[in-house]
Amino acid sequence: MRPQRFTDYVLDLVKNHPTVSRVQTLAEAGDTKHPFGLAITTSSGETRWQFAGQLPDGAKHEGFTDEPVTGAPVAPLGDPASADSPEEWLAALLAQAECPEISQIERWSTREGAGPQRGATISFYDGSRIFARQF
Repeated sequence: MRPQRFTDYVLDLVKNHPTVSRVQTLAEAGDTKHPFGLAITTSSGETRWQFAGQLPDGAKHEGFTDEPVTGAPVAPLGDPASADSPEEWLAALLAQAECPEISQIERWSTREGAGPQRGATISFYDGSRIFARQF
């Protein structure tokens, strides 16, 4: 999945979630540095997410059609409403949506040797990945 389609998907998903009071694309929020991402406001405040993509191995930007490839949805990662961090909230929300294109969600803070950066790597059945970086 390419970053533009992922941004549109997450925007639609987030705007309908009861914990969200406001959601904007980064461009709407005045961020011209990051082309893809969202500014999401919950009761905990605003969190900004940059979305960057990686094509499947061997794919080229020219000719990549971004056609959905589906499989079993990822396992639940908890309830977004009870998440302790924005990273946990986003991962739980994506898993709860049961998108058949998502094959894996890996939170950066739970990796061995995790540094201070927060975010998630979302892998898709077509071999592409989205890196959702909290900033």
